[in-house]
Amino acid sequence: MTSIDGTVELAAAALADDPGTVRFLAADGTFAPSPAAEPYRALVDGLADADLEGFYRDMAVIRAFDVQATNLQRQGQLALWPPSFGQEAAQVGSARAARTQDHLFPSYREHVVTRIRGVDPVDIIRLMRGLTHGGWDPTDPKNGNTHIYTLVLGAQTLHATGFGMGLVFDGRCGTGDPERDEAVIVYYGDGASSQGDVHEAMVFAASYRTPEVFFLQNNQWAISVPVATQSRAPLFRRGAGYGMPSIPVDGNDVLASWAVTRVALDEARSGEGPRAIEAMTYRMGAHTTSDDPTKYRTSDEEESWRRRDPIARMETYLRARGASDAFFADVAAESQAVADDVRTRTNALGGIDTALMFDHVYSEPHPLVEAQREWLAGYEASFEEGAS
Repeated sequence: MTSIDGTVELAAAALADDPGTVRFLAADGTFAPSPAAEPYRALVDGLADADLEGFYRDMAVIRAFDVQATNLQRQGQLALWPPSFGQEAAQVGSARAARTQDHLFPSYREHVVTRIRGVDPVDIIRLMRGLTHGGWDPTDPKNGNTHIYTLVLGAQTLHATGFGMGLVFDGRCGTGDPERDEAVIVYYGDGASSQGDVHEAMVFAASYRTPEVFFLQNNQWAISVPVATQSRAPLFRRGAGYGMPSIPVDGNDVLASWAVTRVALDEARSGEGPRAIEAMTYRMGAHTTSDDPTKYRTSDEEESWRRRDPIARMETYLRARGASDAFFADVAAESQAVADDVRTRTNALGGIDTALMFDHVYSEPHPLVEAQREWLAGYEASFEEGAS
């Protein structure tokens, strides 16, 4: 972490290595479960090679997409881009832990979460290009109960808790039927954890015993504010303060993320109430493409987390299990194909009709809005060739 006077300390990485943190893969990719991981050991041991390779594929493909989207923004194709570089394990593990009937509420950088659930990555591009206010329709079955990105910090925790309360009122959880019972998982960051919305959401979640998992991705920086300034205690304790079981995991270990989230969702879905998870990870890139992280953090800090890269860690583990060069070559080819496809389709999106800004301002036609629409049409027409 970084102290208030700006002195860099590497305590955050040490916390990820704490025996009380759930971790299966060491930073070098060896299988070395922490004491806190033992209750989840049977789950992880039950994963097939195809499951493990699928985790790796998810992480590698979305990183290629993320890099491509960042490049597109730099080239003027997008207004903004929030990179997920470095946080892939936390997101892949948690999303793969959810069941089909579960509802996922992302923040605004859970790109692989949306892709796993069926959302077209170009729908995120459309949002960041300013072509749509929502990006995708969360009620469309093909989008896998994935709710839209929320750019208002922490507001999605209120949405998720309200939805979870609805599940309780409607009897859609806690019936004992794992194929029918539903749960909710909501993603937020360490910066959002200091927002009042998050704490209000936790109050109602605990009071109404919502079938909900609060999934905190602690990427160490709320833009330029270090987590050490935000909290003098580990963030997972905030959930415990509201009476919900709260578990710290190594967020750069996809196995830990998957196992802990799987159990937490199963418990919440069965009627045991909300759970909280703090996944300790690191934002390797900028907060968004409008941010310059070199202004507030050091290369030593970044390098310490680069050695904990979630994709490199998983590759080492898979190779030790016998994964072939052909597998990794296939993943690399798919990653490139996805990136190329996104670039091609983004360049074909075009712009947006400016007249659309007047739609849906009011539920019914309004004379002032109509007058403004007519004025804009006349103004634009005045630039046409031959206009007087």
